[in-house]
Amino acid sequence: MADRYKNFADLAAHEKENSDFRVRSEERHGAAAIIAPHGGGIEPGTSELAEAIAGADLSFYAFEGLKKNGNGVLHITSSRFDEPKAVVLVNASPRVVVLHGELDCRDQVVFLGGLDERLGKRIQAELQAAGFVVRIHDDPYLQGVEKSNICNRGQSGEGVQLELSQPLRRSCFPSFDRNGRQQRTEQGDRFVEVMRKALLGDDAGAIVGEG
Repeated sequence: MADRYKNFADLAAHEKENSDFRVRSEERHGAAAIIAPHGGGIEPGTSELAEAIAGADLSFYAFEGLKKNGNGVLHITSSRFDEPKAVVLVNASPRVVVLHGELDCRDQVVFLGGLDERLGKRIQAELQAAGFVVRIHDDPYLQGVEKSNICNRGQSGEGVQLELSQPLRRSCFPSFDRNGRQQRTEQGDRFVEVMRKALLGDDAGAIVGEG
């Protein structure tokens, strides 16, 4: 379905911040950024997982839908996502990993995309070693290969996009409503732990820093 709004300025002219949506951002200088541009009720589970992965070590950003229902109208496609705080954070980050919510797959799958093949392969290896299924999505639109995609607008010009199927996201929380997503299941904890290992492990080296 086509986006209702062509960019953030268009959205902000019709929707109320801290009522319909909110923006959360935490920059940690020189660290990779974990972002969820369709968080909250837009693609549920993505902002909660992104924040947990970022922890106290990595930069974090989320654009979150707060409506009781109908949050899909707040979706701005990744190649046109231009919320100012997101742009500033991404431009200042050496590496960018973006979490999205995939809707069509009925299995628990992580769809890997983005232009950063080195980091992508590292994340894929860690996830698969932990038992997660990782694939490339058949839909080119969900592969994150456009240079204009928010995942590829960091300092390196290459980022990682992870499309998490809805069954996988649901498995990470006791329930999928707003309150339920404030806690994680064992599966959710494992996903976060594996992602942090991929980004912060002893041999992660330049992935987290600027080198």
